[in-house]
Amino acid sequence: MKTQNQDQNQDEADLISVIVPVYNVEKYLDRCMKSILQQTYHRLEIILVDDGSTDASAAMCDAYARRDSRIRVVHKQNGGLSDARNAGLELAAGDYIGYVDSDDWIEPDMYACMHRACVEHGAQLAVCRYFSEYRDRTVSGGGGGITPLSREELLKIYISGPDEYVIYNSVWSKLFRRDLVEGMVFPKGRNSEDIMYTTRAFCRAERAVYIDQCFYHYVLDREGSIMNVARGERMFGDEIPFWREHIACIREMVSPQMADLAAYYFVRRLLSYYIDARNAGNREIAAGLVRELEKDRTEMDRVYESGIVSRGDRARRKLFCLSPALYAAVVWLYDRIVLPLRQRG
Repeated sequence: MKTQNQDQNQDEADLISVIVPVYNVEKYLDRCMKSILQQTYHRLEIILVDDGSTDASAAMCDAYARRDSRIRVVHKQNGGLSDARNAGLELAAGDYIGYVDSDDWIEPDMYACMHRACVEHGAQLAVCRYFSEYRDRTVSGGGGGITPLSREELLKIYISGPDEYVIYNSVWSKLFRRDLVEGMVFPKGRNSEDIMYTTRAFCRAERAVYIDQCFYHYVLDREGSIMNVARGERMFGDEIPFWREHIACIREMVSPQMADLAAYYFVRRLLSYYIDARNAGNREIAAGLVRELEKDRTEMDRVYESGIVSRGDRARRKLFCLSPALYAAVVWLYDRIVLPLRQRG
């Protein structure tokens, strides 16, 4: 008869490498590390990558390594989040790879539950929900169910974002089996780096598992969704090019039909950003988004007439192509007048 310890040893046959980039987070690192060290899954390799910190973070990393043999520390010159994650990947020896940002924290059973779900369902990666941590509140959700997904099911959810699932591009809400991400790296010196890492992993995966439970505490950017200059620079310099690469990757690795679906939701994303920019009074970003939507007009005409787009969305895009300003006015009218009237009814 097996003892509890024997069952635990069998459950923990795999090593999980947890990569934690660290840069000037002395106020938050203890909270993050405490949450990792208290994991109920004990067979961890915790790789702290000090990315040239100028505060006490580097010394804190070394102090943690002296207290726990599972911790390895890398000190390097500052190269940004992607470069730090890549440095951790070079050292990682785990059968599974996880990521935690050093200003966030995780629930005690996060890796135990995600690893168990992968093993039980033969999945190459697990995806969980997360807590959105604002200054004054925490937003959560999920009913705790576990759903195995094929590659096609996973990609459709990732692309279209239905309300019943939370599968975004963030790598920290996922546990990857090592062979799935072997040879993959993050693009150095760019923002929105998770988009292509996650897209490629999803395109490679044959089977995934979704856990409808929050395990990760994500501290939201203080600037929120405000359309300011820095947001515009990231959007046009990194995010939008990555979403275009995302579409091309799906076309090459999966199918033209799935890529068309991704292209359709890319247009929807840009239209939403356009409205946000108009509402924020940022004409420069709004004009840039109009130019982005004009770039692929012929290709998007084909996608919108392919049968995968609703009549309403086809009409909305036609209105935008006719007059972006008129489109914005109609959206304003709908949101301020029509929608409230429908909700009252």
